Amino acid sequence: MAQVKLQGPCKAPLELQVQATLKANADPKQLSADIEWLTVNYIDRFTLSGGGIFDGQGKAAWSQNNCKDSKSCGNLPNNLSFNFLTNSTIQDITSQDSKLFHVNVNGCKNLTFIRVNITAPPESINTDGIHVARSSNVNITDCVIGTGDDCISIGDELEQLHITRVTCGPGHGISVGSLGKTPGEKPVVGVYVKNCTFINTDNGVRVKTWPASHQGVVTDLHYEDIIVQNVTNPIVIDQVYCPYNQCNKDLPSQVKISKVSIKNVRGTSRTQDAVLLLCSKGVPCEGVEIGDIDIAYNGKEGPAKSRCENVKPTFVGKQNPPVCAGAQSA
Repeated sequence: MAQVKLQGPCKAPLELQVQATLKANADPKQLSADIEWLTVNYIDRFTLSGGGIFDGQGKAAWSQNNCKDSKSCGNLPNNLSFNFLTNSTIQDITSQDSKLFHVNVNGCKNLTFIRVNITAPPESINTDGIHVARSSNVNITDCVIGTGDDCISIGDELEQLHITRVTCGPGHGISVGSLGKTPGEKPVVGVYVKNCTFINTDNGVRVKTWPASHQGVVTDLHYEDIIVQNVTNPIVIDQVYCPYNQCNKDLPSQVKISKVSIKNVRGTSRTQDAVLLLCSKGVPCEGVEIGDIDIAYNGKEGPAKSRCENVKPTFVGKQNPPVCAGAQSA
């Protein structure tokens, strides 16, 4: 299937039903890098449904594009791109083996994903499940996402994202960021992650910002009723995020993180580092509340542990492992 763009505005609601398996051209060289596989723009009351499968046939692209060594890894089409949609719904579809991101959301308002399945092998490169940025009032519910990068990644200028009953794995978890690399990034305000399960992922819930960064704001993040099963780092705030040593770790992040609650997280960690709260020494985290953490690690190194920098959380209930020893209890 060739690359397709569906663009409004339209005078009436529009529903696109896909009931078959659609396959993208497997050869990335035959596709334009600046056009997504399926793009939907500027429509009010749009619905994509039907139970169909969007197969990006990404294997050849992953092998040809090494993101660690080459800037060309971004020059590939996402499977699905939704831009400037309002009052719209994406439901009962599957995205499979995308060449790059499975779903990219930009400039949308009142957009709901429900019963969307996303699948790619853990070795696939840069295949984020759903990337959301510059949008408001987005809901992601009853979805199963397993991929080679973040199950859900959250960019700047985002207000009110609700993620409920999502199963993530394999993948890198649900991540806010990375943020701070680009000047002029706008705040992330209001992210709610509830009743979600992480299975064999690299991370669970994560916030990541670059050191030596530009200024930014992340506030009003709430994580509740989370299950982690064999997760490498179940709870992570990482303000020294620096993949491949492409930054100056000696200078602090200037992204301010505040009003974060993490409650009722239970399960098992693949490493001792069950809780990492590594905040910026330039703009320390504020208003972090931790409640009822019970994460076990059974490796030979010893029990699960936490590590905290530049943060003084308050606590509700019990914490296993103990989090930020010596901090204030509520």
